[in-house]
Amino acid sequence: MPAKGQPKAARPWTAAEVHEAFSRFRRANPEPKGELEHLNPFTLLVAVVLSAQATDAGVNKATRALFAVADTPQQMLALGEERLRDYIKTIGLYRTKAKNVIALSEKLIADFDSEVPRTRAGIESLPGAGRKTANVVLNMAFGEPTMAVDTHVFRVGNRTGLAPGKTPLDVELGLERVIPPEFMLHAHHWLILHGRYTCLARSPRCDVCLINDLCRWPEKTV
Repeated sequence: MPAKGQPKAARPWTAAEVHEAFSRFRRANPEPKGELEHLNPFTLLVAVVLSAQATDAGVNKATRALFAVADTPQQMLALGEERLRDYIKTIGLYRTKAKNVIALSEKLIADFDSEVPRTRAGIESLPGAGRKTANVVLNMAFGEPTMAVDTHVFRVGNRTGLAPGKTPLDVELGLERVIPPEFMLHAHHWLILHGRYTCLARSPRCDVCLINDLCRWPEKTV
């Protein structure tokens, strides 16, 4: 029972409703793609590390020139931290991120034979790379059915009632529990794109939402 004055929790989605929602996402966009530009697993890893508290568009603008000169750990190390900073200075926290990218390049060479590891633990052992980074890289580079929870996925999971949670990990585990395996490979891209372009933070576009009839948000405008 909710405490006095608290709103009653929304009714959980049924398995059939979840299946229907992701069937609609799949029909609308059968092969969703992440928007971070990259050339290989290493440049994807770097792009994701740089994208923390930054937009994909802003990262892409900086990395096009960077990846043209450094798309391997060895080339990144040869570039050096100071020159790397010049390439990424338009991105927030660029000094810390430059330090991390050089450090993770060193660790990839020393510990992983210059290859991006294919395990979550391996990726999380790299400087500047956390769970979300690992999930994105495992999904986009290696085709693993992982669920990366960024601000968009966190908002969609909570607002729709699909997988409410107080932390990104809560939402990640909740989504993994309810989303059928057949949709998991692309699920995080569908949810990110939905949050980025439809289920907006300030003014959600409920009128064009593919799942507005299923959504549990009490304030939806349809």
